[in-house]
Amino acid sequence: MDTGYCLLEMIRDADGHPIDYRFVDLNPAFVRHTGLQDALGCRIRELRPDHEQHWFDIYDAVARTGEPVRFRNVAAALGRTFEVSAFRVGGEGSREVVALFSDVTAQEAAEANAQASERTLAAERNRLRTLVDHLPVGVSFIAPDGQTALSNPAFRTFFPGEVASNADLERTGAAHQAYPPAPVAQLAESALAGEPTLEQRICLHPPGGEPRWTRISGIPVEEDGHVAGAILTVLDVDEQVRASDALQRQAEGLESEVARRTADRDRIWRLARDLMLVARLDGTVNAINPAWSALLGWHEDRLIGTNLLDLVHPEDLDVTIREVQALGAGRSVLAFENRCRAADGSYRVLAWTAVPADGLIHAVARDVTDLRARALALHQAEEQLRQAQKMEAVGQLTGGVAHDFNNMLTIIRSSTDLLRRPDLPEARRRRYIDAIAETSDRAAKLTGQLLAFARRQALKPEVFDMGDRVAAMDDMLRSIVGPRVRIVTDLACGGCFVEADRSQFETALINMAANARDAMDGDGELHISVRALDHKPMIRGHASTGGRFVALSVTDSGSGIAPERIAQVFEPFFTTKEVGRGTGLGLSQVYGFAKQSGGDVDVASTPGQGACFTLYLPNVDAALVPARMAPRATATTPGGGRRVLVVEDNLDVGTFSTQILQDLGYETRWAANAKEALALLGGGLTVDAVFSDVVMPGMSGVELGEEIRRRWPDLPVILTSGYSHVLAEEGRHGFELLQKPYAIEELSRLLARMVPLEGQPDG
Repeated sequence: MDTGYCLLEMIRDADGHPIDYRFVDLNPAFVRHTGLQDALGCRIRELRPDHEQHWFDIYDAVARTGEPVRFRNVAAALGRTFEVSAFRVGGEGSREVVALFSDVTAQEAAEANAQASERTLAAERNRLRTLVDHLPVGVSFIAPDGQTALSNPAFRTFFPGEVASNADLERTGAAHQAYPPAPVAQLAESALAGEPTLEQRICLHPPGGEPRWTRISGIPVEEDGHVAGAILTVLDVDEQVRASDALQRQAEGLESEVARRTADRDRIWRLARDLMLVARLDGTVNAINPAWSALLGWHEDRLIGTNLLDLVHPEDLDVTIREVQALGAGRSVLAFENRCRAADGSYRVLAWTAVPADGLIHAVARDVTDLRARALALHQAEEQLRQAQKMEAVGQLTGGVAHDFNNMLTIIRSSTDLLRRPDLPEARRRRYIDAIAETSDRAAKLTGQLLAFARRQALKPEVFDMGDRVAAMDDMLRSIVGPRVRIVTDLACGGCFVEADRSQFETALINMAANARDAMDGDGELHISVRALDHKPMIRGHASTGGRFVALSVTDSGSGIAPERIAQVFEPFFTTKEVGRGTGLGLSQVYGFAKQSGGDVDVASTPGQGACFTLYLPNVDAALVPARMAPRATATTPGGGRRVLVVEDNLDVGTFSTQILQDLGYETRWAANAKEALALLGGGLTVDAVFSDVVMPGMSGVELGEEIRRRWPDLPVILTSGYSHVLAEEGRHGFELLQKPYAIEELSRLLARMVPLEGQPDG
């Protein structure tokens, strides 16, 4: 028998409270369960002083009431848990109690452990459920019979209901499968059969939503080597799939675009008529396109690995190296030309554009040899046309000017003959001398204008008053039109300033006047007016232009122009004159000058009533007019014995020049050319100034002046010439310049300023 037995006698204190009990009887099982040896006859407090009070209270209640009890309690003092049945022995008032008990310590511990495990398992289950419910991945456990035992909200988004049936999986998966992969139900069946399926991409259509791309996996769950179920996972990858598809489409598009552009580049490289190359920064050629062979005769096998600089013309090498160095510094070359040698040894002019990239030079060159040649030819043709226009204008002058010169020569010759008379009164002598001087001034003025028209120089715009310029040309215009044409001018225009080439303006006015003269057959009235306008009217269909303009109108009383010929009058070489009387360039010069100066020209005519040509030029501010030098006094300054070396190859002019200087009080020495002058100076001749002509055989006056400046830097040099085009081409070069014909007073003032007497102020 394993049930413990003991007979207890309750012990109470004076107040009747139970405080102990004595073992009256017991069995061997008692000893095994309690571990108390020799307990018979002893009190429990003697054996275990810390024995719990609740044991005394329970047993005393049984003794007092006689009601049996059954309970489980812990005897901490014994370290045991007992299941006890207790009842009273004897009648009322008996203090003996029988206790039958079993040691359930191990059972109690097992039950406690089981309860703790259950609580832990429940907590873990709750945590797992919470975790699964909040996962972004849909999760479902499929039982062996194919039913869904567990699923989270993410899974139920695609498969409604707490538990999705096999039919649900079959229907949903089959209805919305986008790829060949197996439907969802088949995934579950495969997993239950022990065959896992990982990340199958399927497009599902949730109830009430849009189709979504997912990745579904089916994983078998094994226990003891057997499949105990399956886990299905559903991951929403719609955004990733669509983004990936978009990126793939974009990548495919980019690949296609890159391929297309690469093909285009290769096609351009092969077919381009421009030269293309890739070279290292030191000029070594890495690649060239076929145009090198077509244009310059160079093939790849002859150029690859060679240095491009070896092909550059020696005169262009320095500037080419500078451009290559600029590329090496990271700067692009946008416009650069040099000459490059072709395979046949000739040179071609190339216009380059180049950029540096990844340590290489990528360059494109265009052969502009023919273009530059055509541009040069065009420039020369334009220059020839301008000269032809000027020469026609000069030709228009010839007849009238010859007549005027004959008149002037008549005055000079007659005055000279009369001055030879010994009995000529002093008053008449002075009058004849004044007539010669005035006529000489008029001749010099006319000659200067003729030379200005004939000089060869590019357009040089300057600001001048159009009315003043027309007035200054009055004598010349009258010479052109002849004595039977009466000129009437209206020049009362204040502030009629324009900016244009003065020579070209004068040429245009001469051409307009000559055209009017021919239209009147040399007999009639020519009206010239200058006026200011606040706009330019509509001309040949072009709209009116706002802004200030100055209009020069030349109106004749001739036969007029037929309407059908109005549109042709400004065309080059168009003329209605008989052969030999004109080239047809006059009015075209007027048109070209007007356009080049920012203006225009118009014509109005009524047949039988004459024609009016009007030149329009932009009006500019008078403040742009250069300041004019105040006129100088006409008195001469004595030479005071200063020495002047005269260099003149013309015998008459040289003789006259030395005589003038001697009359002014200078000592003179005359050299017939520059070589002789340098020999005199080098031989010890001492002079205060050199007065030299510009145009001489051999060394020119300018070259002589530069040599004197180099060898005798303190010796003043004065140059003189009657050739305006030579002066325009040579320039002053820092020397004083006296235009022929010159007045004695001008020469005197210039010498006095260049070599002043001691004590006399300079200038």
